[in-house]
Amino acid sequence: MKKNQITILVVLIILIAVVGIGAAIRNGRTGSSAGTAGYKEQLAEPKKGDTVAEIVVKDFGSIHVKFFEKEAPKAVENFTTHATKGYFNGLIFHRVINNFMLQGGDPTGTGTGGESIWGGAFEDEFSDNLQPYRGALCMANSGADTNGSQFFIVQDKDTYDKATLDSLAQQTGVTLNEDAIEGYSKVGGTPWLYRAHTVFGQVYEGMDVVDSIAATKTDENDKPVTDVAIEKIIVSKYGE
Repeated sequence: MKKNQITILVVLIILIAVVGIGAAIRNGRTGSSAGTAGYKEQLAEPKKGDTVAEIVVKDFGSIHVKFFEKEAPKAVENFTTHATKGYFNGLIFHRVINNFMLQGGDPTGTGTGGESIWGGAFEDEFSDNLQPYRGALCMANSGADTNGSQFFIVQDKDTYDKATLDSLAQQTGVTLNEDAIEGYSKVGGTPWLYRAHTVFGQVYEGMDVVDSIAATKTDENDKPVTDVAIEKIIVSKYGE
């Protein structure tokens, strides 16, 4: 009888663990993902049939991004749906900081507006295999699980050695894996934003446009003196 009780207890523990892992995956809080293998794949060209988007910026040109639908399904659905419906058309990049990032997606142009396609905020979706490297497309937020319509593109060119990243990990309590450490040493980006903002896409063409926008003159609030507007965002399947 005691042996049967032990067997039942072990089965219950396994079931609880499975349920917990499933919930973590649904909430985007697992430490890894089967979708993207690491920094080289994050930066790679999209594959035929992958969902991509062309962000057409008036007077500057086009920024082409691919998406990580397996790791950040809600963020990708939110962005591509808004884009398809024309939500971003005519909106400005209201916050531009050279060697940091470009931020847009706010209908008010102030950094305080915008909403998701579901009306309210939605949760963060994190993965150890996606990092805010240079060129990453990320959700802007005002804290944990407050994603709406605003997004930013990482423009930071600075690279980081292992000692610097280890020191950062001690300060933030967030440890980077070896692949990420190699990625930041070669690509650059904003490692201090890891697990603070959802990474849901990556620029694969048009970083020269991103750099040109980043170099534009801004006021004391980091808003471009001359509006930098998104004409439209075209969502399509790569190579089709």
